[in-house]
Amino acid sequence: MATVPTYRFHHISLSVADLPAQEGWYRAAFGLVRVEERLELPDAGVRTAVLSDSAGLRVEFVERSGSTPVSHSDPFAATATQTFTHLALQVPDLDAAFARLVDECGAVRVSPPSPGVTDGMRYAYVQDPEGNLIELIEVSAA
Repeated sequence: MATVPTYRFHHISLSVADLPAQEGWYRAAFGLVRVEERLELPDAGVRTAVLSDSAGLRVEFVERSGSTPVSHSDPFAATATQTFTHLALQVPDLDAAFARLVDECGAVRVSPPSPGVTDGMRYAYVQDPEGNLIELIEVSAA
């Protein structure tokens, strides 16, 4: 049997309606301050930007003219369509991260901090300004 190569997460790509607005929000909310790449394809009506932080979190934003929004009211509604449903980010302090995103960054509150299924795990959900679901996960040291 062949050896399975090592895979690492590289980035997530979000289709967005307003590239500059989403770049600004993710920059302020998550510290994605480094621009790794920009691409414009005028014939296709596409503009992209890849932003990252110093720890390796990387998000690609793709703005395409004429795209249609998809927004889910909660994580369970998102599973009605077979596609990626949310971005999950581990945070050291769930309550502080949730409060900051909602109160300071204008994220929409979806579900408040709650205990997870796994011992020592807690989670919460918010939406970015265009309705994309973001799960925040806190894992306490055992």
